[in-house]
Amino acid sequence: MRSQRLDPLLRIMQQRQDSVAREVADRERTLGEQEQRLEALRRYAEEYAAAPAATSISPALLVNRLAFRERLNAAVVQQAGIVDHNRQLSDVERARLMLASRETKVLEQLADSYRAQESRVAEQRVQREMDDLGGRRARVAALADEGSKP
Repeated sequence: MRSQRLDPLLRIMQQRQDSVAREVADRERTLGEQEQRLEALRRYAEEYAAAPAATSISPALLVNRLAFRERLNAAVVQQAGIVDHNRQLSDVERARLMLASRETKVLEQLADSYRAQESRVAEQRVQREMDDLGGRRARVAALADEGSKP
């Protein structure tokens, strides 16, 4: 039967879809972690920038403070880039999942269609057999009636 021949392929497609779904979940988790890091860096940079500098700060300490703020801002920019990259990877995986899901659904619909067709054919076969049996019984009964008449 055609529907049974599709079953191994359907299992493979479902396994592929499950694998892609796990990958999507991993990407989403990684993205969430990277976004949290970015938010923590931004908060720290804002707090550091808002902290008042001592009024009698030496020029060397001022230079160090400004250099640290620059490195902190660079880290925020770098982390934002990492978040964007992870978001793109996550989007790609979500698109792969949608495609795998769509392919699996199409194959499931095809298998369902084959099963329905096979069921109709089987029902028609049973009906024909019942009709043939009923016809034979009617012929046998008719012959028996003719044979019992004088």
